[in-house]
Amino acid sequence: MKIQALDIQIGDRIVAYCNNKRQACTVKQLLSDRGSITLTVSTSKHYRSSASRVVQFRWDALVDLAE
Repeated sequence: MKIQALDIQIGDRIVAYCNNKRQACTVKQLLSDRGSITLTVSTSKHYRSSASRVVQFRWDALVDLAE
């Protein structure tokens, strides 16, 4: 299922490129900027800030939800 980047919420599991791989990530933090959405995501189920990554999308992008 795809959703618009503006509709992503903290806790959502999305599919994104993290660590040079396309994988499921959990959204931990949302930051909005002009024209883009910046997300802090974690690839593990147990959140550690040292394991988090930053992913950026255009505000009108469609993002895959992980199942």
